[in-house]
Amino acid sequence: MSDRYLDFANSASGRRLVGALGLPAPLRLERWQAGRSRPVEGALLIGGEGSLATAILPFANKLTSELFAPREGQFELPRWTAEHGPKLKALVFDASHLTRFEQLIELRDFFQPALKNLATCPRVVVLGRAPETLKDTVASSVQRSLEGFTRSLGKEIRRGGNVQLLYVGKGAESQLEGALRFFLSPKSAYVSGQVLRLIGSSDEVKDWTRPLAGKKALVTGASRGIGASIAEVLARDGAEVVLLDVPQAKDGLDALAARLGGRSVPLDICAEDAPAQLVEALADGIDIVVHNAGITRDKTLAKMSDAFWNSVIDVNVKAPQVLTQALLDADKLNENGRVVLIASISGIAGNMGQTNYAVSKAGVIGLAQAWAPALAKRGVTINAVAPGFIETQMTAAIPLTIREAGRRMNSMSQGGLPQDVAEAVAWFAQPSSGVLTAQVMRVCGQSLLGA
Repeated sequence: MSDRYLDFANSASGRRLVGALGLPAPLRLERWQAGRSRPVEGALLIGGEGSLATAILPFANKLTSELFAPREGQFELPRWTAEHGPKLKALVFDASHLTRFEQLIELRDFFQPALKNLATCPRVVVLGRAPETLKDTVASSVQRSLEGFTRSLGKEIRRGGNVQLLYVGKGAESQLEGALRFFLSPKSAYVSGQVLRLIGSSDEVKDWTRPLAGKKALVTGASRGIGASIAEVLARDGAEVVLLDVPQAKDGLDALAARLGGRSVPLDICAEDAPAQLVEALADGIDIVVHNAGITRDKTLAKMSDAFWNSVIDVNVKAPQVLTQALLDADKLNENGRVVLIASISGIAGNMGQTNYAVSKAGVIGLAQAWAPALAKRGVTINAVAPGFIETQMTAAIPLTIREAGRRMNSMSQGGLPQDVAEAVAWFAQPSSGVLTAQVMRVCGQSLLGA
């Protein structure tokens, strides 16, 4: 679906008019393309005095060939200055050493000169320690304050940039490479203002060009839109894909499966015998389960019929629960597996005319949080991805004024693409994401809804 305003704002005449009128001027976001060799194509500035910055150094040159520090000799890297340094494509600041409020000025001192010298679509990651793990009440408060800083910076950075906060648990330092490969690269193009907690894990990625090699992945609702994009990205990353959708979508499902070298499973996930059919279709087990299938039936609550309510609940939240339970009971979800649920920012912020959809997607988030402890005993993680406004056939049907509001009401002033959701799912599916579970990552361009 074409975003005509984005096209206009990036034309020669459009840039002049948009600037003169003070209108939003969204840049085209950079997204991951095949053949790219490193996550960062440009200069990476590393700062901060904590131990996490030191943990990055052994693999930093795998991220980019242009590494800098803010002080001469720091980390044995060349010094970057606003006067002489190149424009910055990525910044990592280790704030884990900040334990007193007067130290927070270091955030300003590091970022202020850098913000005037950013390349297009810059990526920023701030590293800290989870406040709830700190016994010192002041230190805990200081680390919690990083959330306000990063979310505000995400709204100021502009130029198609994004900002994330990663709280790194003790023992999770060795897993930072996987997180930075995602958040410092175009794979995180439409993710901003997120706060995630990394915990220790022994899982490793052996080949970063095919991080899912040897894994088998199931994607529901896979015949088109976000589901098809998820299947494509998982296959790109080396997974063998099993694609599931309703029997009516069989032709498209078969065609996509053939193109990706995968297998199709036409199945109504709400059918009474769906659990048994799925277990039979996955007789050899599965490593990654992506519950993407979902529907909308929008009406205000005063006009909501039983059929509209029940169909959304059945497809969006009941089916993922029932099917995952069936895979567990039949011992078909392999150890160290990954379950990824597609939620929505409607499940976080609510949305007028979508009480049924919002309650279902909030329930999906609840599934991730409720199931995580039990699945962890098998080494299985379960997380949720919450998309915002994504350019799909579904959003194309939204009335023009509402569609335009959805596109512009975020820090990037544009809608996301199905690929953006797929990249987030693929990251949660990687072996290195064993450091995350029971978490929700919004893919919404830092939407104002629920922010």
